[in-house]
Amino acid sequence: MNLHILGICGTFMGGIARLAQQLGHRVTGSDRNVYPPMSDELANAGIEVMQGYEPDRLDPRPDLVIIGNALSRGNSSVEYVLSEKIPYISGPQWLAENVLPGRMVFAVSGTHGKTTTASMLAWLLHDAGLDPGFLIGGVPENFGRSASLGGPDLFVVEADEYDTAFFDKRSKFVHYRPDVLIINNLEYDHADIFAGIGEIQRQFHHLVRTVPGNGLIIAGAGSAHIDTVLEMGSWSPLIRFGDASSAWRTESLTRDYSGFQVIDEGREAGRVGWSLFGKHNADNALAALLAARRAGILPQQACASLSGFSSVKRRLQLLATVDGISVYDDFAHHPTAIRCALQALRERIGSQRLIAVLELRSNTMKAGIHQHTLAGALEGADLVCVLEPRGLDWDLRASLNGLGDRVCLLPAVADIVERLHRIRKTGDHILIMSNGGFENIYRRLVERLSD
Repeated sequence: MNLHILGICGTFMGGIARLAQQLGHRVTGSDRNVYPPMSDELANAGIEVMQGYEPDRLDPRPDLVIIGNALSRGNSSVEYVLSEKIPYISGPQWLAENVLPGRMVFAVSGTHGKTTTASMLAWLLHDAGLDPGFLIGGVPENFGRSASLGGPDLFVVEADEYDTAFFDKRSKFVHYRPDVLIINNLEYDHADIFAGIGEIQRQFHHLVRTVPGNGLIIAGAGSAHIDTVLEMGSWSPLIRFGDASSAWRTESLTRDYSGFQVIDEGREAGRVGWSLFGKHNADNALAALLAARRAGILPQQACASLSGFSSVKRRLQLLATVDGISVYDDFAHHPTAIRCALQALRERIGSQRLIAVLELRSNTMKAGIHQHTLAGALEGADLVCVLEPRGLDWDLRASLNGLGDRVCLLPAVADIVERLHRIRKTGDHILIMSNGGFENIYRRLVERLSD
């Protein structure tokens, strides 16, 4: 079958392309922005990617068009598909119908940590020789790709609550019907499609409804938002994890959680020593370990495998060290994730100077939904540089007043790079946080620091 994917350079849709190709389909795709890393991954796989959405991208006529959720009515390719009555489908529905049937499905959901946890779980299953398939919204360094068909038995999917497509406004994850569901955490996000936390909880409950009675739900403890979802009704065995009251929790053996214990009912179930750090990563690992138990992997075996886990690109990733200055990249774009990233790095570096660099890129952040918690999230940094977006209808400077003279707002990436170059000191740690490309600030900063 000839498949064409609209929006193919998104991580999810690029993963769909790889899975379709592995199933034997001829795959092409188009996107408005064709850029690495997904463009490189697709090129290496021999998948043709075209720039732009002109209708001639659909010539010759494909047998099926898979439409990404970034496209809407008015897009020239979408209008052509509808007018010419070319069969079309969403990515999540295609996955559900063509890849997931007959497999034990592990779905990893939550506001934060989905990509890392799904990557850990896929690695635990792989390291145990179980050959899982996976589709993850990032590139796990252990695999070097975001998706793999794997064997016929197990599949790990990062379960996103964002909507499915312009013609299907349900959350993506309702299509997956998991046997094992992880809900790491739950907060308000995606203000462009959800009016409030209640709407998100409703979608999560739709997901809970799809888990069978002989399945398993693994949910973070200490979250009132998750409690509300489960109180709406739950029909599957449940494990809560993470906080001091939980049977399953972690205890650090080092200052920064680069070594930790897994505790089950007050007893040590295993120890992990690994390259990652931060309590949030330890909790992600615990969720993955609990899910892997369902596939027969014992906690001690999982702990040993975690020691070989190599993280995910753009998750507290050390990019370079230049003249004693360390530059990190992190996908954090929500106050909770920002706080966790800074806290984890602070625990690792101690009193050395920590500089936070932030792009407010998500629709939720630009809408000012979290303006009252932003300063508190950045409190762990010694200095803060924020790229000031244009057209905000709220006062960003006022929201950051609590940081005093530690914060500076700058209008352009070039200004941030120059300021960091000017104030740099040996021993600095610079943490860059964005859920986008941030105008390639990473490369530009490293090059400038090298001058």
